[in-house]
Amino acid sequence: MYRPVATATPRGGLPSDSGDSVVTLDQVPRWSDAEHRLSLDYESEDPSFSNSYFADPLASSSGAESSGNGMVSRFPVDHEINSKIYLWRGNPWNLEVDTVVNSTNENLDEAHSSPGLHAAAGPGLAEECATLGGCRTGMAKVTNAYDLPARRVIHTVGPKYAVKYHTAAENALSHCYRSCLELLIENGLKSIAMGCIYTEAKNYPREPAAHVAIRTVRRFLEKQKDKISAVVFCTTTASDTEIYKRLLPLYFPRDKHEEEVAISKLPADVGDENGETIIDERKIRIKPLPKKNIPKPPKAPVEPPVSDVGLIRSVHVALRAFVCSYRTRHTWIHIWDPAFMSLIKDPDQRRKEQWEKTAQAQSGWNCAKMLGFGDLGGPPLSAAEEYSLHSRYLAKANSLNLSEIAEMKIVYRGGVDSEGRPVMVVVGAHFLLRCLDLERFVLYVVKEFEPLIQKPYSIVYFHSAASLQLQPDLGWMRRLQQVLGRKHQRNLHAIYVLHPTFHLKATIFTLQLLVDNVVWKKVVYVDRLLQLFRYVPREQLTIPDFVFQHDLEVNGGKGLIVDPRTKYVYQRP
Repeated sequence: MYRPVATATPRGGLPSDSGDSVVTLDQVPRWSDAEHRLSLDYESEDPSFSNSYFADPLASSSGAESSGNGMVSRFPVDHEINSKIYLWRGNPWNLEVDTVVNSTNENLDEAHSSPGLHAAAGPGLAEECATLGGCRTGMAKVTNAYDLPARRVIHTVGPKYAVKYHTAAENALSHCYRSCLELLIENGLKSIAMGCIYTEAKNYPREPAAHVAIRTVRRFLEKQKDKISAVVFCTTTASDTEIYKRLLPLYFPRDKHEEEVAISKLPADVGDENGETIIDERKIRIKPLPKKNIPKPPKAPVEPPVSDVGLIRSVHVALRAFVCSYRTRHTWIHIWDPAFMSLIKDPDQRRKEQWEKTAQAQSGWNCAKMLGFGDLGGPPLSAAEEYSLHSRYLAKANSLNLSEIAEMKIVYRGGVDSEGRPVMVVVGAHFLLRCLDLERFVLYVVKEFEPLIQKPYSIVYFHSAASLQLQPDLGWMRRLQQVLGRKHQRNLHAIYVLHPTFHLKATIFTLQLLVDNVVWKKVVYVDRLLQLFRYVPREQLTIPDFVFQHDLEVNGGKGLIVDPRTKYVYQRP
């Protein structure tokens, strides 16, 4: 079915027009031999910005200095490993390698396999797959290649993606790539062509999946580079190709410059020695409690019951002896505590009564409410009350299906900022107050922010075109801040506000005066996308297209063009 190519294809990885051409490995560009180096900094995009680290105004000077060359690279330059990496745009089964990877489902069905592979391999491949008994998610199995130019086909099952099972999906995808490489070595093979195992049907985000794929291969080659001669990353779309071109220098730097730049652009979590996501809970080890010698109560003399009265009297005597003896040895234990049986009011009811008393104590003059800022009255919450409020909201959020809020894309996870802190993205234009249940939205925010607020993090707020939408009052903002709790206030590093308006700045100034002078002092105004990329690298953000368009309209005369499709910033000619 395949015919060899008479002349070498251009070194760029593009397949020929004929889909049944065989491409040999020496026709695929080696990563270390690429004719150009992709610039990871922004030196060529805007000469007004220096090439040095753009200092964060909220960070200390010592912290800014330590984030530069003083950090040790987690993926140092290794020319031997780089020589084994190839990037090629085209179908893996067109390559003449030892084995190719097929992304399929648990039943190894032809309909759910990589498009075109079974047609190229012939009917024998489907017949052999039917005899394998399926394959579990994250695992891999090997078959003959039949009519393909490769010697073997490795079939693997990628995970389905869901936000709340993000870590499990990452580790399952990492295990897919590692299983394929392990099977390659077990079968005495040397070269492998790997397409994108994640698929649109399984809803896995492309760029986070590419991070997992590349770092898993890198970690595997660090241990087994002597047994593998070539790993070819195959892409079939322009978007995947651009993603790999941007991410490969982070994990396979070809020189010291790429290694130094990658230090600040790698995600905070690049996995363990195998590339799997590190789960802190797995580090916990439960030890048995120390054994304590509890004294046994003395045995009271048992008198033979003569009658019912005698039986009751003997039991009473034994109980008194036990209580007196136990109180003597353990004076801190109360056998009978009347408060244990007292009736405790519902905490929400007690809180409501406190608010009502405070409202009655006030003269009825609420300046903030008169000015349209909402009800900012009510007593401040103690630390215990905020913790209780946050716990109740979190428990309720975990018990509800809030998928309709997630689909609105108002709040979603980003990558990490320039110093490795996780980022939460907020899109103001998606906050449609008229068609949004604010109480359910608060529950969703609490659920999404919970993994982040445990350690320092940042918020990126896109105010682009958001001034056209109705915004909630300051009373609601104060309530949301109370629900998030003090840990959110303490660990929040910065709020980067893109495309702020005068009205938004006035609102934030009011928040500083009337709501919280700690949180809202951390706001950093950013007028241009390019300036935002200095705080949070662009590969760490999923940015809506209208934000690029808004930036082009506002800053269009300043020498920049933003392509909404590729998310790249180009210099205006």
